[in-house]
This record gives sequence, structure tokens and C-alpha cells, in this order.
Amino acid sequence: MLHRFSATEIKPAGWLRRQLRIQADGLSGHLDKIWPDIRDSAWIGGNRDGWERVPYWLDGFIPLAYLLDDADLIARANKYVDGILDRQCEDGWICPCSEEARRDYDVWAYMLIGKVLALYCDFTGSKRAEDGLYRAMKCLHSLMEEGTVKLKDWGKYRWFEGLVPLLYLYDKQPEDWMLDLARLLRAQGANYPDFEQRWIRPLNVWTLETHAVNLCMMIKYGALVKALLGEEELCERDLPEHLYHALFDYNGTAVGTITGDECLAGIGNTHGTELCSVAELMYSCEEIFALTGEGVWADRVEKAAFNALPAAISADMWTHQYDQLVNQISCQKFPNKPIFRTNNGESGLFGLEPGFGCCTANFNQAWPKFAMNAFLRADDGVLCAHLVPAMLCTEMDGTRVVVETHSDYPFRHTANVCVTTQAPVRFALRIRVPGWAKSAKASVAGTNAKREGDYLVIDREWNGTAEVAVTLSDKPHLVERPNGLYVAQYGPMVFALPIEAEYKMLEFTRDGVERKFPYCDYELTPKSEWRYGFASAVLTAVEGEGDDYPFSEKAPRLTLKATLAPVDWDFADGYDNVSAEKPNSPRATGDAREMTLIPYGASMLRVTELIKTK
Repeated sequence: MLHRFSATEIKPAGWLRRQLRIQADGLSGHLDKIWPDIRDSAWIGGNRDGWERVPYWLDGFIPLAYLLDDADLIARANKYVDGILDRQCEDGWICPCSEEARRDYDVWAYMLIGKVLALYCDFTGSKRAEDGLYRAMKCLHSLMEEGTVKLKDWGKYRWFEGLVPLLYLYDKQPEDWMLDLARLLRAQGANYPDFEQRWIRPLNVWTLETHAVNLCMMIKYGALVKALLGEEELCERDLPEHLYHALFDYNGTAVGTITGDECLAGIGNTHGTELCSVAELMYSCEEIFALTGEGVWADRVEKAAFNALPAAISADMWTHQYDQLVNQISCQKFPNKPIFRTNNGESGLFGLEPGFGCCTANFNQAWPKFAMNAFLRADDGVLCAHLVPAMLCTEMDGTRVVVETHSDYPFRHTANVCVTTQAPVRFALRIRVPGWAKSAKASVAGTNAKREGDYLVIDREWNGTAEVAVTLSDKPHLVERPNGLYVAQYGPMVFALPIEAEYKMLEFTRDGVERKFPYCDYELTPKSEWRYGFASAVLTAVEGEGDDYPFSEKAPRLTLKATLAPVDWDFADGYDNVSAEKPNSPRATGDAREMTLIPYGASMLRVTELIKTK
């Protein structure tokens, strides 16, 4: 069984720490200064958004601040939490609305601020915040029990998010009302298995039951219910796995996400994927892995984290997309009908608030929470869940233990895990073996680790400092996709042919929100040819030095050499800035030549799914 270490026991290192620093220096670290919905929010006494945006932002900003030990960020996070708690009502109600308005308030934001306070307590140990969370959730229980508050709209479809703060409180001090509230939420909440048939053939209709973000959140609900309530009917089948396949079999992408722009869009490399759904998918998979220990969920976290997440955010993290495309040959406004099923024509731009502002606030959680899950506590010791550079400082049987992962994973497939103890202590070090690895080995002082399912295990007495050498193996290869197309993959990363882009900067003010450099909007138009196919299945990995940006398009840390040939490939019907889903023919229209593929996550414009030429 797995458990989480305290949030204060884990710190990012290497490229992962650099990624968080870039985030702090970019949009995430400045939203409270430049974006009215955060800066002037009703949560802290202002007159702007008093619903999900401040809680969304804090859900990422709090761990970002504390993982970086940044005094300025911490002070600003504390200011917001204190401001929210200062305004908490005497009966425990915590959201910024009048008592008369409670009946109509969508309590999705209530559950979300509950998650935030639980997270804050984990980092700070704040008794005030814990008391505020306790009173808030108990108030919600009373109001739902008496019928004053009922789930509606987003709260009805995100009811299980309320289980996260309840699990935190129940682990601290279990009380019966907490389980009663969990059952009330479940009874009033949407039952997602009822909607499965609607996911098979998505329509051009906006509905809450096909909303991609709701669905990426939903995947974890069975694991949460089982952890808190232990209800037997959830044991009849692996509900998270079942729901995952019900979604991904009909809407999955090559980079481990689902299409949804903003509702489900089906299988297709020119259907959009909303950035919020990427962040929530990562969080759901992290929760399921922590609750079940099933390695496939950690694989799914990495697939999204190393591909779809960075692809939708500029390298400096000052701008982002609302919707990304797997084959993305331009990022331009659509003057008339957009390619997206249910989003507007600006959703593919890079900017401050393209599409809707939810992603502006919510993408902030993805990298910090990924870093927080680098290590987990196993019953018999420490689990290295992801071989990214990170450090764990904890205690085992009263002895101080430091575990440091030195690596450039996923850009390299080797790592050294250094274990240092103050005194002799026995425990098992478990290293998760990713599902993509053709083979894996780990050794310390000439002793090889034993393979146990998804893990390499070294169970020994540790004394002083010991280094564990870890090697994973894979070969670059092509993976088949629908429509007779293929993608190049190596380890957990997908690779794409980059398209040189021309940038058009858009600075303007709309609805009181200013866009100006560096948080302006950008249109990207292609300057290089993109119509190619794979002329050979042979791919060669080339390691690069990189630069200050881990997912740099200009200086990628890992590339693939591929032999490509031009093909006859039209635009999608009715568009001159979107590719058709596949070429007209696999026949090459010119000579093949060696070209460079870069990590999908480092690309802005790209073709990722290509045909094999003849």
C-alpha cells in the first residue's frame, strides 16, 4: 500500500526545479499582479470573479511557492489564504456570496477551495487553515442535509472533488458526518457510467456529461469513493480503468490525453485538447496511483506531463493555448467557423486568456503537483515513483533518510538514486519501472535489484551513503495510430516534425483585461513545409545539450533522426490553416531525406501523426 509523504519532505531538483522556476517567473507567478480575476477577486474583498479562478490558481501557486522555498511567493500565497479565512462566515460558509445567494451558488468552487486548504495545511501545518477547512466542510454538510444547498451544474458533475478535502480531514480526525457528507455528494452527483454511450460518437453539442475537463476529473472518483467509503459495488470491476478506456478508446490522442474542445471530439489529430483537461488528467492519475499502486497510472501521468502539458505552454510559460492539436500547422484566429467542435475561434492562440480564463488559472497545478509525487511512501520503505530529479528528506524508524534522484529523465534513460542515512536503518527502496521500458535494472554495491511487478526492489540495511545505478532501455520506434498513421516514440516521449513559425504579436484590452508583452496573444503561421511521411521506420536518437528551457524548441535535449519523404496532403475541407487528418495517398511525391524530429512537448507548430510512404 502507498501513502503520501508530507509535502514539505519532497523538493524538485535539476531540470524539474528549473521548470518550476520558469513557471514562477512567468504567468503563474504574476497573475495576482496582472489579471483582474485574481488581483481584484471577491475572494479577497474585490469585485471580480468570486468562483473558481482564485481557488484554481492557488491550487498550483501554493505548492509552487513552497516547493521553491520562495519567500515572496509564500508571502503572497499566505496573503490570499489569510484573506479567504478572514472572510469566512461564523457558521463556516467560506465562499464569497451573501447568505441569501447560497441556494443558487454552484458549490463546485466550495469543494475546490476545500482542496486548496487541505493542500495548504499539508505544506504549512496551519491550525487556522485546518480549522477553517473543518468548519467549511461541516457547514456544507449541514446545509446539504437540511436541503438549503443542493448540487447543481458544475458541482453536480464534479461532486467527487469534495472527497479530497474530506479524505484529508478523515485521516486527521475521523467523524461520522464526514462520511455522511461524502454519501450526500455521491447521491446528488452525476453517475458517469450512465453517460458512456455519449462518449463513443461525440456530437457538436456542449454538455456537462461530455465536457472533457469533467471527464478527466471523473476518472478518479471510484478510487476516492473506495478509499473513503469502501463501498463494495466499486470492487466488482476496476472502475477507474473501465472509465479510462471508455473515454480513450474513442477520444484518445497520441500524447496520452483525450480530445475535447471543449467537449469530447472523437479520434482525430485536428481535434483540440483543452489544457485544463491535461492538468486534471495528470492529477487524477496521480491520485489513482497513490491510492492503488498500479504502475500504469504513473505511466499515464508521465505521458501527459512530458508531451501534452509543455506543448500547450510557451517555453517561458508566459502564454498558453486553450486547445492544442496533435497535428498543428498553424495557430491563427478562425474568422468564421472554427475547427473546434464547441470552442471559439481564438482557442488555439498562445496568450493570456485564449478561449476561457479557466485554463489561465488551472494549468498552474500541473508541474508542482507532478513534483510533489516524485516519491511515495510504501509500507516497507520508499517508492521512487518518477525518475525525475528530486530529493526526499524523511525519517525511517526514527532515522533521518535522504533519497536523491540525479537524472535528466525523460531526456535520458539512466539515473543515480543516492540514499544517505544518519544511522543504520533497514527499508526497501522501490523504483517504478515505466511500462515503456523493454528492460530495466538497478544495482547498488554490486547487488542487483529484484523485479517485483512494476518495481525494482532493493531491501537492505542502509548506512551512510550508497548510490543505486538505474538503467532503462528502449529503442525509438513508430506507433500505429488511426487512419493508417504513425507517431515516433522513444521512452515516454512522442516526437514531431517542427514547423518553422512566424509570430504575430497581438496587444489589446478586452473587458478590462489587458494583454501586453510578455503576456500578450500570438498568432503563429507556418513558414516551412509540413507535408511529409515516414519513408523508413528506422529512427536514431541524438542527445543534445539543451538550454535554459527544459522543453526548448530551439535547443531540444533529445531529438530523433528520421527519413521522411514529401506526400500529397491537403488542408481540411473549408480551411487553409488546418491540415486534413491524413494525406491523400501514401505515395511519396519526391525524394526522401533525413530530417530532425523534436519532442512533441517542445514544439509549437508541428505534424506528429504521419503516414508511411511507398
